[in-house]
Amino acid sequence: MNRWELVDDLLRRRTALLGLCLIAGIVMLAAVGPYLTPYDPLVPAPLDRLQAPSLKHLFGTDSLGRDILSRVIHGSRISLMMGFISVTISLVPGTVLGLLAGYFGDPLDSLIMRVMDVLLAFPAVLLAIVITAILGPSLPNTMIAVGLVYIPHYARIVRSNALSLKQQLYVQAVRHLGGSHVRVLFLHILPNTFAPIIVYATLGMGTAVLQAAALGFLGLGAQPPQPEWGAMLSEGRQYIQTAPHVAAFPGLAILFLVLGFNLFGDGLRDVLDPSLRSQ
Repeated sequence: MNRWELVDDLLRRRTALLGLCLIAGIVMLAAVGPYLTPYDPLVPAPLDRLQAPSLKHLFGTDSLGRDILSRVIHGSRISLMMGFISVTISLVPGTVLGLLAGYFGDPLDSLIMRVMDVLLAFPAVLLAIVITAILGPSLPNTMIAVGLVYIPHYARIVRSNALSLKQQLYVQAVRHLGGSHVRVLFLHILPNTFAPIIVYATLGMGTAVLQAAALGFLGLGAQPPQPEWGAMLSEGRQYIQTAPHVAAFPGLAILFLVLGFNLFGDGLRDVLDPSLRSQ
């Protein structure tokens, strides 16, 4: 099955197409929306505080009178950036460690995987909170913390594939013909691990956005007045009974973005996995 057939198969799956539309819509909003919003997301307007949704403010205003629609649109850039950078921080070292562990075996394999097992022993949110508390609350430190937490996941996935691939006849033939370890790893093993890496990275984007929003909700992520969705959700929780729109719209934005990545990631998994594609 060539790449165009894979794309066609992916687009035929309604859930994957829905996920792709959600992601594309939010990406377009992040790219164009900030230039179209009529209000500055950082400038307070005390006379307009806690207004309900109206024609003037479609999503209403927050406790400082700032337009929530403008803040949600600007926050989409922050959330997408946090997800992408966090996944990159996880993916690159996790892939390299997984390749080295699976290809070279013991004792390097045991050393790397025992370290990964220690990291996996901690709940992801708790470990991210600890790392962020050590580094200090800020947007860059949140991305680093979320990225470090998920390195073991990529390492284990790549290691399992490398263990299987290094036994394949074409890999052994390259080695017997004098191919270097670097050539075997990066030209013959790594390209054949792209499918599970791409699937997990797509699903990981949703997880990273959710984790980053959780840290922002706890006050460990982006700091005020940055319009980050998790921090906005935290600000609105005290008005949940009197002005529920303050927390509702940032929460819905997180829901739609995470749902988009999860649906699209599931579709990619079904298309790229031959056993699932045949069902």
